[in-house]
Amino acid sequence: MGEIKLEKINDYKFRIPKESCPGMRVDGIVYASGKLLPDIKRDKALNQVTNVAYLPGIVNCSLAMPDIHWGYGFPIGGVAATDPENGGVISPGGVGYDINCGVRLLKTNLEIGDIKDKISKIADALYNHVPSGVGSTGEVKVSHAEEKKLLIDGAKWAVSRGLGVKEDLESCEENGAILDADPDSVSERAYERGKAQSGTLGSGNHFLEVQVIEEVFDQKIAEELGIAKGQIAIMIHSGSRGFGYQVCDDSLREMVNCFSKYAISIPDRQLACAPIESPEAKRYIGAMRAAANYAWANRQVLMHLARESFEKVFSKSWQSLGMDLIYDVAHNIAKFEKHFVNGREKMLCVHRKGATRAFGPGNPQLPQKYKTIGQPVIIPGDMGRASYLLIGTKKAEEESFASTCHGAGRVASRHEALKRIDFDQLMNELKTKGIEVRAMSKKTIVEEAPSVYKNIDDVIEVVHEAGLSYKVCKMRPLCVVKG
Repeated sequence: MGEIKLEKINDYKFRIPKESCPGMRVDGIVYASGKLLPDIKRDKALNQVTNVAYLPGIVNCSLAMPDIHWGYGFPIGGVAATDPENGGVISPGGVGYDINCGVRLLKTNLEIGDIKDKISKIADALYNHVPSGVGSTGEVKVSHAEEKKLLIDGAKWAVSRGLGVKEDLESCEENGAILDADPDSVSERAYERGKAQSGTLGSGNHFLEVQVIEEVFDQKIAEELGIAKGQIAIMIHSGSRGFGYQVCDDSLREMVNCFSKYAISIPDRQLACAPIESPEAKRYIGAMRAAANYAWANRQVLMHLARESFEKVFSKSWQSLGMDLIYDVAHNIAKFEKHFVNGREKMLCVHRKGATRAFGPGNPQLPQKYKTIGQPVIIPGDMGRASYLLIGTKKAEEESFASTCHGAGRVASRHEALKRIDFDQLMNELKTKGIEVRAMSKKTIVEEAPSVYKNIDDVIEVVHEAGLSYKVCKMRPLCVVKG
């Protein structure tokens, strides 16, 4: 496939016409800006947007968010919806290996003045109390039978064991557990990998970060959320660990056979898929939901450990420190949701691969406390730059299957980072910015250097100006525990 040609719709939206590649069923739509396009064109992510448009049953368009970069099958930052009534398929590559990798954001009643002399102590407490790194295991050990309960109940499982409160569940997408998870569709290998990893950050781009709210863009919504400039927040970014990876791997191996079985023709075998009503798809959906619930339980335990760390540093209960959950969102998941297609409401299978759900005000799936303002949207940056809190919009529901970006998006691989970035220089730069970093290895820090990511400000500008989500506040990192 040659260079992908983009047609400009407006300053923040571009089209790949379906006529440009025989076999595309729908157009590709790319949300981007002049600043971001050179990096987006540098890898082959646009080719993946085109390939996704070949999926049977795809409706409206194959979408790419401004943090788009090369991924497995789908680009990371890719969104696509398929129609089960018209041959729609589900593709594990449209969810990814780290099923329900996601983010949760806590507020506190602390201000920058309360912690400026304790940042190093907080970083040490979090690093010592929260297991992180490749192959890390936590204190939450479960039997096979207990793990099945966790896979059904998600975050509720953790809360029922004293690792949180019921109010936490009300502030989670799907209340912290998606229905109809099927533990019996999960392999023994996945069970084995998952049984000792609940309550662990993992590795790579996962993190636990203490932040200060540096700028407020929408005072009214900020007040509704109970946040203000100078306030301290905590962000947790993690997923389903080895459990989710194994579920994806198992499903991909099975679905490769579906190309011939169901006469599916797609230019990339990484887009292995199956008709939604097929037994292969049903097994994957049940297992994927189980992995998603594993991730929600994982982030719930991680939040409990973060609360305990702050209790230790400040000698106060987490309740008196105001450590309440604002929201928890999934980044890698396929959901069955109602959306309009050609003026008709239909139940669709929405793949979000490195993308965040962004329901607008009034959506019936939102908790009551967010019905009037819309869904909180949490977008993490890298460990040296800002993160953002936004709010979902009606326009996103109409235009992008209620989806927005999920982060900054890489511009260089981990291998490239290790070749070109000096560890000591990077640490000095972070220290100059007042950022404390803790990690299991130097390699992890170098691989996640700010320069290997797009500028988060540029990414957020696109989704804000395109109306997919609106800025509420910007948060600057103070200390980071890396996975």
